[in-house]
Amino acid sequence: MGTEAAALTDERLLDELRTAVQGVRHELDRLSDDAVAHPSELPGWSRGHVLAHLEGICLALARQVEYAQRGEKVDLYDGGQVARDRAIDEGAGASADQYRERVGSALDRVLAAFESLEPEQWDAPVRFRNGVVRDAAFALWRELVIHHSDLGTGCTQQEWTGDFCHHLLDFLEPRVPEGETFLLRTQGGEHISLGEGSDGVIVEGRLQDLAAWLAGREIGRGSVRAEHEGQAVPLPEIGPWPSAFAFK
Repeated sequence: MGTEAAALTDERLLDELRTAVQGVRHELDRLSDDAVAHPSELPGWSRGHVLAHLEGICLALARQVEYAQRGEKVDLYDGGQVARDRAIDEGAGASADQYRERVGSALDRVLAAFESLEPEQWDAPVRFRNGVVRDAAFALWRELVIHHSDLGTGCTQQEWTGDFCHHLLDFLEPRVPEGETFLLRTQGGEHISLGEGSDGVIVEGRLQDLAAWLAGREIGRGSVRAEHEGQAVPLPEIGPWPSAFAFK
């Protein structure tokens, strides 16, 4: 696809991480015990589930970096998907103060890990997606920005930057079903092609809404529209989220 985000320097990506971390910290400072028990924007998850997941993924990505700096690799989560899910369920009932402590500590650790990198270490191999440290940084960016919105405390995809949306669309291109192409047309006049199929569906909307739709997030009625062979059609089905465990 080719995106603006793909051209981000490591220093710019690090700045994006700092901004995303600050956004989550802002929410942590405002949350009460009642607020953390409130349903999030994710079906079946409270805000506590989202925060427990943020704690876990921050710690998981931090150790990807820490091991990579020693020339070693480690699984994303000890125990894989089962352990990850169990930790979220067990951590979902904490108090607001406990989340401030736990998530705050995890944010400190993961940001410190990326800030400690030497220039050449951004290309150090990690087990996560059989990639490099830079891939882990992009993953952290996605997790922080998207789940900040998932908390449902006022931040929505309308606050996502153009760089972030372009990166997210690029990352989520595998969700386009085989044999199809999504021809995205933004209100800003961009034309973005995802997929390599022969059957093209035009999908129109604001860049932020298109990114949120492909991420499987709730969007306003009519904010994204689809067209096929000149006729309005329902929004196309999309495939599963690219699994963080598929390439271990």
